[in-house]
Amino acid sequence: MSALSKTFGALTLASTVWFVGEAVGQTPPTLDQIRSSKTLRIAYDADAPPFSYIAPGSPATAAPQGYSVDLCRAVADQFKEQLKIPDLKVAYVSVNSVNRFDSIVDNKADLLCESSTATLSRRAKVDFSIPIFIDGASFAIGPNGPRDVKQLAGKKVAVLPGTTTEQELRRALTGTQINAELVLVKTNQEGIDLLAKGQVEAYFADRATLTFLLRKEKEAASLLMADTYLSIEPIALAVRRGDSDFRLAVDTALSHIYRRGEIVQVFKGAFGPLTTPSPLLNALFQISGLPD
Repeated sequence: MSALSKTFGALTLASTVWFVGEAVGQTPPTLDQIRSSKTLRIAYDADAPPFSYIAPGSPATAAPQGYSVDLCRAVADQFKEQLKIPDLKVAYVSVNSVNRFDSIVDNKADLLCESSTATLSRRAKVDFSIPIFIDGASFAIGPNGPRDVKQLAGKKVAVLPGTTTEQELRRALTGTQINAELVLVKTNQEGIDLLAKGQVEAYFADRATLTFLLRKEKEAASLLMADTYLSIEPIALAVRRGDSDFRLAVDTALSHIYRRGEIVQVFKGAFGPLTTPSPLLNALFQISGLPD
């Protein structure tokens, strides 16, 4: 064998090994993983009520609940027929506001089911389903608290880091040249507790989350909801970026849930039997529920 042939053979072998190694390192398509394991892995946040949470005092083995989690369970039920996996199971993966998207990117979960706002910057990391809710950043206050962002000068306000609410709050303070002290909390409950004790003047979060917490907390009886919205945001389920087949499967399941009216029962189960979706939310379901 000539030196040239030996060199060519070595290069061919090296390139073969390189491509094989690259293929081995790639994440298999989500649908293939689901069909193989017969399991849909749902990522949830224990501190994102009413979308995703563990009820206080629940045992360690308690399943998460909330609007987004219930909706993802409904998606799993759709998958049983849609993907022809009648014995499909659901596994729960706990995340928080900091690592939630990493759980999808790192293939620790298939579907992120909590209160994530679909943004362009986040779409550089993950993909999103059709919208499942519309909410916005707002804030809770004490009985004599500030009613507007312009009244926050020199005051302490709390917010959960790694959220679009934090981004919108910082943007609002910068835009109005208001110098307020931001207190970054670890949980929504901590933020409400600080507010109830008078240690901060306001707590910023999604309006639905604030409404839920103020309704549930006895200590929050004297707290109020400000009328101000910092933003209006579409909430959606996050999936792995570039996995268009799985995103289509999720969107198909959601569209069927919307168009068949099943979304109303999911909504009532999370927000209360006497509640109904707002006209804006009903319009979202009608527009987002894509035809087959």
